[in-house]
Amino acid sequence: MGRTLVELFYDVVSPYSWLGFEVLCRYQHIWNIDLRFRPAFLGGIMQATGNKPPAMLPKRAEYMLKDIERMGKYYQVPVTISADDFQRIFGKSSLGAMRFITAIDMTQPKYLEPLSREFWMRFWSQHEDISQLESIVAVAGQAGLSSEFTQKLLDMISSPEVKNRLKETTEEAIKYGAFGMPAVVAHFNGKPHLFFGSDRLELLANVIELG
Repeated sequence: MGRTLVELFYDVVSPYSWLGFEVLCRYQHIWNIDLRFRPAFLGGIMQATGNKPPAMLPKRAEYMLKDIERMGKYYQVPVTISADDFQRIFGKSSLGAMRFITAIDMTQPKYLEPLSREFWMRFWSQHEDISQLESIVAVAGQAGLSSEFTQKLLDMISSPEVKNRLKETTEEAIKYGAFGMPAVVAHFNGKPHLFFGSDRLELLANVIELG
C-alpha cells in the first residue's frame, strides 16, 4: 500500500496548528503518510472566507483557555495560553514570520520543521514576540540557522517570489475549503479530503484506513 499524501496548512500564530503539527510529525510513519508542510497566512484565509477569530466571542475565548491547556497536556506539547494572549494575537501580525518560513521552504526545506516549531515555542510557550526582525533572527538561531543564511532569508522575505508563494499557498488552502487553521488535506481515492482542526486527526487515520 502506497503512502498517503497529507498536506498541513498552518500558521504559527495558531496554537491549534502547533498541536496538529506535532501529532502529524509523531504519527506520520505509523500512519504511513507522506507529510507535506504548507506554511500559509491565517489572516488571508480569515479575510477571504469572512471568518472571525474564535476568541472574539467571549464564551468561546473562555472555553479556549481550558481547551488548549487540556490538549497541550494530552499531546505533551508545551503550549500555554492566557487571556492576555488574545490581545497579542490581535495586536501583532504573523505575516513576516510566515514569509520567513516560506523562504526556508523555498531554499532549505529540511529546516522547515525545526524552524516552525521554534516560532511556536517562542510565541506560545515563552510568550515572546515573533513579529519584529530581532525576534525572527532569534528564532532562526534557535533552529540552527547560521547568521549568514538567516540574513539571506531576511533579504528574501520582501521579494515578489516569496510574497507570491505564500499568497498562492494560502489561496490553495482556500480552494480546498479551508476557513481556518490547521487545515489538513489528505489525498486518497483520487480526491483531496479536508479535515479542519487538531482534533480530527484520529478521524483522518480512520478514514484513510490507517487507524
